[in-house]
Amino acid sequence: MLLKIAAVCLFAFLATFSPFTQGQVASVVPEDCLGCLCQASTGCNMTIPCTSGHQYLCGPFLISWAYWADAGKFVLANDDPERKGAFEACVQDAVCAGETVRGYMAKFAQDCNGDGVINCDDYAHLHILGGFGCNAPVAQTPFYQGYLACRNTVQSLSG
Repeated sequence: MLLKIAAVCLFAFLATFSPFTQGQVASVVPEDCLGCLCQASTGCNMTIPCTSGHQYLCGPFLISWAYWADAGKFVLANDDPERKGAFEACVQDAVCAGETVRGYMAKFAQDCNGDGVINCDDYAHLHILGGFGCNAPVAQTPFYQGYLACRNTVQSLSG
């Protein structure tokens, strides 16, 4: 009986707070910003293989295992974050990868460029530099140049 009550309480807690958490994460990074982070990372290549060598990066956002773990270990439906391959399966899926980026930004959101606001420019810094060193210079990196080109195109199309 006690086990049933615990299970019901856990289910009620998850049903009550999971949508709130997902909504909160989703509101941090707007779609246009997410698109520019993807574009700057790989041209939003959904079929790019995981890299080998210096850093193991996967998916259209080039996400590392540590980034994914810091973001909250998002997984595809019915997957287990502890399963070998769950990381790769998530970050190679557009929706799961996007939620991973949003989760990371929600956790580390800060004014990286010192302009007094937290916006997509800061998320670009966070994406490439991480949550503990995002105030380092990035302006001349290929990633940031690609991000700026995308951001400027989006802004010009928005009017």
